[in-house]
Amino acid sequence: MVTKKVITMVLSRNIKQLAICSVAIFAAQEAAAEVRLPKLVSDGVVLQRNEPIKLWGYADAGESVEIVFLKKKYNVVADADGNWSVDIPQQKAGGPYVIKIGDKEVKDVMIGDVFLCSGQSNMELPIRRVREMFEEEISTYDNVNIRQFIVPKEWDLNNERTELSGGVWTPLTQATVNGFSAISYFMARELYNSTNVAIGLINSSWGGTPIEAWVCEDSLKAFPRHINEKKMYEDADYRQLIQQLSNANYSQWNKTLIAADKGVAGKWQAYDYDDSQWQVVDMFARTPSLKELHPEDEGWKGGYMPDATWGTDGLNTVAGAHWLRKHVDVPASMAGKAGVIRLGCIVDADSVYINGVFVGSTGYQYPPRIYPIPEGLLREGDNVVTVRIVSNGGRPQFVPEKPYKIICGTESVSLEGDWKYSLGTAMPRQPAGGQSFFYKPTSLYNAMINPLKNVKFCGAVWYQGESNVSHRNEYATLLGIMMNNWRALLDDTTLPFYIVELADFLHKSDVGGRRTWAEMRAEQKKAADADPHATLIKNSDLGEWNDIHPLDKKTMAKRLFLGARKVVYGEKLTYSGPVYKDMKIDGDKIIITFTETGKAVSYTHLTL
Repeated sequence: MVTKKVITMVLSRNIKQLAICSVAIFAAQEAAAEVRLPKLVSDGVVLQRNEPIKLWGYADAGESVEIVFLKKKYNVVADADGNWSVDIPQQKAGGPYVIKIGDKEVKDVMIGDVFLCSGQSNMELPIRRVREMFEEEISTYDNVNIRQFIVPKEWDLNNERTELSGGVWTPLTQATVNGFSAISYFMARELYNSTNVAIGLINSSWGGTPIEAWVCEDSLKAFPRHINEKKMYEDADYRQLIQQLSNANYSQWNKTLIAADKGVAGKWQAYDYDDSQWQVVDMFARTPSLKELHPEDEGWKGGYMPDATWGTDGLNTVAGAHWLRKHVDVPASMAGKAGVIRLGCIVDADSVYINGVFVGSTGYQYPPRIYPIPEGLLREGDNVVTVRIVSNGGRPQFVPEKPYKIICGTESVSLEGDWKYSLGTAMPRQPAGGQSFFYKPTSLYNAMINPLKNVKFCGAVWYQGESNVSHRNEYATLLGIMMNNWRALLDDTTLPFYIVELADFLHKSDVGGRRTWAEMRAEQKKAADADPHATLIKNSDLGEWNDIHPLDKKTMAKRLFLGARKVVYGEKLTYSGPVYKDMKIDGDKIIITFTETGKAVSYTHLTL
């Protein structure tokens, strides 16, 4: 016979188990219903003012998601794939705010102006590369209302991605400023000072990339060559074979180089190495053929190819390892002090030693060589600087008209002039690397632009074109296609584009090269003229003949700011200097017509 007490205990135990099961099921349901947010909807986000705001994310299919923003609630149900989005009415500038989305909170939200900044390396170039030129103003400026989001460098030849793999909203502080795009940084400062609203910079850039990589496949139908190039590399197994061969080529070339380099085995970097039998060469050896072509230019030191005193076999330039040493007399006032060594730019890679001690290395030609000198390394009197240059393609050189010196505080010692030279080993030119798949048509659009489709922008800055100079005849059409492609994606048919004109580049004697760059600028202008919502920002006067990455990004950014004031903010102003419109011949006269002449100019025609 079961007693009443036993029955009660059994029921009680069952009820407790049922309660535990219910809690577990409820917890599982809560975990399943967890909201997931995209990287762009995260702490510090800047949302575009005066435009409808779209928030989006992911949850379980059929799950209800509640959004609370500015004291208003919005409810949405995730679709069969778990995607959800909600449209919020446009808002005025302000913040910081908090957005509650399901079980998540997005904090420090600002509403202001958001710009898409895209292109290749000149758009990507960070503040750290130009800091020396603008040190005082950079080191004294913080503004947490200027935020940057760097889109991760990724490519995809098979799918249009809907999400980014990473990225955070970064406020502008002294701890973060070096990573800001230089041109975006200076533009944002001007914009903030003018509008006093938060500025969001979404930077989606990748050095060396051509425009066709930034366009969707459907928009490239008029260019079968680009479509077919994409199709060639869609197969992942094929890409893997190419990458494996590329890696093997690179590894084998470098293994052979190091094993054969007499300088590595002989420790030519040592302070006490005997270099008395080495050649004495001018580091900026003049190119004889160009000298013959331009005998009147006595002051110019070449830079396209070294002359036969180093880096060549007397007829052809030589790939491989090239060693140069310079004995430098350091005064007592600099001895033992910490400092830096400046070695301009070097083609291609370098390793640098002072008195046998390694101080720095760079793997490719463009970055400026600025290496720290530790305290105690410099001696009074004779010091030896050794540079091992690795030339991949057989054009080793120090780039002229760059700083070459040792600096300690306010004192410096020049490194220009004669050096000692010896060839470590000659090599065949490095085999062409594997295909850079992020250069291929559509690859960057798919991975770095399509995921931005829910973001509202007040403008897009496009600084690209260097990689398309060789195919400049198609550039204006491609740029027009790309702008409309992005506008369609972003659901903004009038999105303003600011096209940054290519900066001046190449020496005055390189007539052919300079002509091609001028023709490319004409293509950029053609694209801007054909688009009612595109503005060409003049830049040709800001270049450096010996550097494809001119440092003065501040002046360029000022011009972008003026363009934005006119286009985005509707101010009546002249945003550039006079812009050529057309010309006609009238007898013995050429009449040139300009636009953007400004109030200070009383004419729009120039007669020659």
